[in-house]
Amino acid sequence: MKALTFKRYGKSPEIAFAEVPRPTLKPDELLVQVHAAGLNPIDNMIPAGTFKPVLKFELPATLGSDISGVVTEVGSSVTRFKPGDAVFASLFDLGRGSIAEFAAVPERVAASKPVNLDFVQAAAVPMVALTSWQALKERANIRAGQKVFIPAGSGGIGTFAIQLAKHFGARVGTTTSTGNVQLVTNLGADEIVDYKKQEFEKVLCDYDVVLGTIRGDAIEKSIGILNPGSKIVSLIGPLDAAFARARRLNFILRLIFGLMSRKIMRLAKTRDVSYSFLFVRPDGNQLAEIGELLESEQVRPVIDKVFPFDQAKDALEYLAQGRAKGKVVVKIK
Repeated sequence: MKALTFKRYGKSPEIAFAEVPRPTLKPDELLVQVHAAGLNPIDNMIPAGTFKPVLKFELPATLGSDISGVVTEVGSSVTRFKPGDAVFASLFDLGRGSIAEFAAVPERVAASKPVNLDFVQAAAVPMVALTSWQALKERANIRAGQKVFIPAGSGGIGTFAIQLAKHFGARVGTTTSTGNVQLVTNLGADEIVDYKKQEFEKVLCDYDVVLGTIRGDAIEKSIGILNPGSKIVSLIGPLDAAFARARRLNFILRLIFGLMSRKIMRLAKTRDVSYSFLFVRPDGNQLAEIGELLESEQVRPVIDKVFPFDQAKDALEYLAQGRAKGKVVVKIK
């Protein structure tokens, strides 16, 4: 079968299409004919080697994490799905990829595709939806009436996280450029800072949660807009020792990650604010709950651009430019 793969880590990962064997199913897996694959920034970071100590791949490896498609075969212990079922899932952190004609999907990470979404729309959902859910609901435990700051509101994470935070009853602040103010307004943002005209840390105040979505010093600056007892949940780092312990990494990596997060931990402590790094995990049950929200149109996917399968490498390069409004998706079938 055809798949988009990378051969090595680093500046020259040799990303290209290759013929690879069709996956062999384990008892708890589904063989899915991939109709579409959603792209995420980490899909460019993985071949660069950014997460090489944490994410394990057998090279050459297939790229991509988000998937939607149709089940063509099921393993002997699968009970919830059958051939012909339309599903969507995140394959992140499973050592396999989605930009391929077929993929083996563990039953536990799959959910039925929302009936009101086509395959391209469904493929845009899994990672950003699960990340937003786990950050806001599990880690931050947001409650109705709280204020949540979600920077980069027009991006892949931002467009979904704003909607989910509003569903949970929160007030949402965000940053965006002039041209995207209407987009984030329509998604439900309450306080919008045009970062080309204002600095958010001089405008916003009294927030209860910050979702770290952009690199640089934005997380450090966001400490000043938080109330005492508030939480920062970062999706982009720095990695912390708690993350290393949770993944049972060796002592050296625990030490390194502890040093990497030392500055932000110290700054957060001065404001009585907690900091943690979140690495999303695939979860079919959570994705099924999110699917119900999608079917009832309480949230919706936002798609910037769709690329055909043979232009998947171009899609990754486009995503890397950092200007997408919502998600970038590769249509495979």
